[in-house]
Amino acid sequence: MKTTNHLLQNRYLDSVTLMRVSRRVAALPGVAAASLMIGTPANKALLAEAGLLAAEGEAAGPDDLIIALRAADAAAALAAAGAILLEKAEGAADLPRTRSLAAAAQLLPQATLAVISVPGAFAAHEARRALESGLNVLVFSDNVPLEDEVALKRLAAEKGLLLMGPDCGTALIAGTPVAFANAVPRGDIGIVSASGTGLQEVSTLIARLGGGVSQGIGVGGRDLDERVGALGTLAALDALEGDAATKKIVLISKPPAPAVARKVLERVKRIAKPSVVCFLGFDGSTLTQAAEQATGKKLPANKLDLKKTKGVIAGLFCGGTLCAEAEMIAGRGHRFVDLGGDEFTRGRPHPMIEPELRNEHVARALADPQVGVILVDVVLGYGSHEDPAGVLARNDLSSKLVIASVTGTERDPQGYARQVATLRAAGVVVAASNARAAELAAQTVSGAAPRPHPRARPSPSNARPRRGAPARRRR
Repeated sequence: MKTTNHLLQNRYLDSVTLMRVSRRVAALPGVAAASLMIGTPANKALLAEAGLLAAEGEAAGPDDLIIALRAADAAAALAAAGAILLEKAEGAADLPRTRSLAAAAQLLPQATLAVISVPGAFAAHEARRALESGLNVLVFSDNVPLEDEVALKRLAAEKGLLLMGPDCGTALIAGTPVAFANAVPRGDIGIVSASGTGLQEVSTLIARLGGGVSQGIGVGGRDLDERVGALGTLAALDALEGDAATKKIVLISKPPAPAVARKVLERVKRIAKPSVVCFLGFDGSTLTQAAEQATGKKLPANKLDLKKTKGVIAGLFCGGTLCAEAEMIAGRGHRFVDLGGDEFTRGRPHPMIEPELRNEHVARALADPQVGVILVDVVLGYGSHEDPAGVLARNDLSSKLVIASVTGTERDPQGYARQVATLRAAGVVVAASNARAAELAAQTVSGAAPRPHPRARPSPSNARPRRGAPARRRR
């Protein structure tokens, strides 16, 4: 098979669209590998590392689209890729299209939010233009320099606007899911989150507990870094304090540096509305507890009496924050892998878009005599694969205990109950939440109850945050 690159000059598509097209092209007969990427230096480096960069791709500029293939019949594969690129998503023909922010503002003068999804090198420029135009901004793009993030958030504060991100993958704005978000009912609980899958898990648990979400504001994984100083979080708290539809507030983050935590907690104390602060992992705080505290209701406890087993837990996760939470609950000595990490997604779609990536790891865990339990997440919602449970069920899961959680709602395109039914039909034990699944796995392999976890704090007045500088954002 031959590696071939084809260039479409001055053609830009967002990363989610390109990941979906890459997945479809890679699945074509005779295609061993495929990746469609904008020709930025970082993307060309990823293609080179994957062995998919050829001379034509090396010449691409940051405004060009590279179609990279390894196929038996490159011409046929390129023709198929071109046809897929020309397809329009269902309903897309009815949507207005423009080639600039100014033209879009003229077409939709009532718009109040701009979503920026361009290569990171250009994202700050476009976000600044949107802010100068009086628009709130969600920056989906990653690889935005830290100094640009700080400057943009300061500009947004001066103008009384919100700057969500960069690298913000999830939001729920006035009932509208943005990017990787779920279909949850409107309600009176506002969420501020530095984690995409953290926001997804808490918002869907709130929905399943009978509550609803007024706003879900993602701030980007670096916002509580000491260098950014929680500028986005503080602005989001201001917005929710002034939002008449929001009666309660939930704040989700990994433990920030002490100085940043003090600043945030002092701001929360001045808000008259009831607030729940969940610094994930601080004193054992979990996303499940945050949702329970916000709604005043409890998820069902694990009542299954599973046979105890020897061995370690193999945690194979699509959502990075869900992986971190489960690993915290299970404790040391187990194997947890965030399959959405950079090392697994170079030149490949994120596993929330293409969960087939996880199956090769599941197969190895099933064959490993040291593994006693396999623990997985299944994340539903807009942007995610249409049937992630079905993809997981392609494995023969009968040889080991497999425990899963499903992050989603009935209103999601995949359907929560349908996904749960698919998993159970394949022999998977489905828990009520990610934390419940991790607790069940820990209890099963150890033969003892998992470590207790105190409830998320309804009041931050006595919180004693410890140093925990955030790493790269986990979905």
